[in-house]
Amino acid sequence: MPCNKLVAGFGHYVLLVLLVFCSFAQAQGWSQAGGNSSSALLAGSPPAFLPVEEAYQVQVTGDAQGLLLNWRAAPTYYLYQHKFAVAVIDDRGDTSLLKVSYPPGKSIYDEYYEKELQVYYDTVALRVDLPARLKGQTWTLAVSSQGCADAGLCYPPRTQYFTHADTGEATQRFVEIKQPLSLATDAMNGTEINGLTNIAGSSSALTLPLVLLFALLGGIILNLMPCVFPVLSIKVLSLTSAHLGEHSKHLHGMAYTLGIVISFVVIAALLLIFREAGEAVGWGFQLQSPVFVSLLAYLLFAAGLSFSGLLEVGARWMNVGQSAVTGTSLRASFMTGVLATVVASPCSAPFMGTALGFALTQTPVISLLVFAMLGLGMALPFVLLSWIPGLLEKLPAPGPWMQHFRQFLAFPLYASAIWLLWVLGRQTNIDRVALVTTGMLLLAFGAWLSGVGAGAKRWRQMAALLATVVALTIAIAPPKAVDEKLWEPYSRVKLDSLRSEGRPVFVNLTADWCITCLANEKMALSSTVFAETLRANNIVYLKGDWTNRNSEITLLLKEYGRSGVPLYLYYSPGSATVQVLPQLLTESMVQKVLEGG
Repeated sequence: MPCNKLVAGFGHYVLLVLLVFCSFAQAQGWSQAGGNSSSALLAGSPPAFLPVEEAYQVQVTGDAQGLLLNWRAAPTYYLYQHKFAVAVIDDRGDTSLLKVSYPPGKSIYDEYYEKELQVYYDTVALRVDLPARLKGQTWTLAVSSQGCADAGLCYPPRTQYFTHADTGEATQRFVEIKQPLSLATDAMNGTEINGLTNIAGSSSALTLPLVLLFALLGGIILNLMPCVFPVLSIKVLSLTSAHLGEHSKHLHGMAYTLGIVISFVVIAALLLIFREAGEAVGWGFQLQSPVFVSLLAYLLFAAGLSFSGLLEVGARWMNVGQSAVTGTSLRASFMTGVLATVVASPCSAPFMGTALGFALTQTPVISLLVFAMLGLGMALPFVLLSWIPGLLEKLPAPGPWMQHFRQFLAFPLYASAIWLLWVLGRQTNIDRVALVTTGMLLLAFGAWLSGVGAGAKRWRQMAALLATVVALTIAIAPPKAVDEKLWEPYSRVKLDSLRSEGRPVFVNLTADWCITCLANEKMALSSTVFAETLRANNIVYLKGDWTNRNSEITLLLKEYGRSGVPLYLYYSPGSATVQVLPQLLTESMVQKVLEGG
């Protein structure tokens, strides 16, 4: 398959993701801004996020044991433990890092740093050891910190300075001052003073030109992300094999750039509108929606199948998407830019966090400008290749190697889809991940059906469409609420205790890998009628999970002549007999047994 057709057919996926996301946003009430929200947005009203000075406040006191830093974070804002640093600057300008004692924090998976981190909500007191040599001297304290909001905004690192003259009193307070003049040059150059993070990333040191530079660099680095790099690579290779003239190459570069920049500006505009409507959202807010995460996983999985040559996007039911991105048309380049932006939405890059943190505390015009610069940076590599004569000629000549390279590029897309499934599991549960994985299987099956043979029969087209609809229904369906208090874990001691009390007991021995068990639970043991029957008859429901080895469950299975699950037992109140239910259950059957019918 020619490289200039590799991205064909994905326009409908992009449009579908955006359509479903907007529908989800409307369902959540994100689009319900007040009647004056549009005028307020244009007028540059302040954003929902607090200024860093209001979000995080610190009071420094000193005593004979050392220093105490009392931090207070606004509700739904937190501070990173690993970003705290404290140093003293003596009269000669020498800086020494001080030891900080940290109390236990809250462990969270942080999307900004992409790992588990200790953070502090509300208040935290940090104890700092003070060297004895500083007694009787005048010195300056430098306190470095960084925090984020739950809604997704991470503030740049910040350093505050406090002055102190030792008066000999038992408890002494420190007064915050502006940055010492002797440190101004080093701070603006982004250096570190003896390992202490300086204020180069703080909002007070950032200027609009510097932020735009950071946005440009962050956009360039985005191209190296595993979900973006394959799309860019294939687009570049398609350009080398198309034998276009210089003017045509320039136009394709501009079309690709417009696709990216407009997409980033649209995302920024949606973000600002949602915030104006009262939603505390930040960059990556769309990934807080399990629906969007599921659809994006579908998109990357389908792209990976196409790159592997396992999914041919040539069926007539996909012609709408193909007409938008086919071949070397300018529309194809524009839609490829849109696709690149969509798949880049989970990613963050160096410099990007600082730029966006600044942008989301500014007026809408500046925010949109920063996002547009980010998109320009992302498009810049392709623009340079299409505009500078001779650069494309330096790339390897088209040949059979392109097919192998295309197949290789599928693996970063598969890895990105797996990562999104992991994110989905953290947001919801393993059942949701299993359902979305099943949806991926249906998407692949539907695409295969639609592409079987030339001129696919109508029944295959309808079956493919049905598979796709079912997959999308799985992705956008709200998670089912689970009654966690309906059952208790099985143990022999618990069972014997309940029976000695004369209580009725229903026992379900199951395992996650038992398909029959899962089907019975969905069909007969998860309904409202089942739960009401348990409560009405005061029946205790014990569930024995045999997913992993459990000797107590094994012994109970052997007691009833079973070598495996499922096993369903009902112990009637005050009776020595036990009723063994069939391995295939229906709701009416279970209800009849539990009601003594």
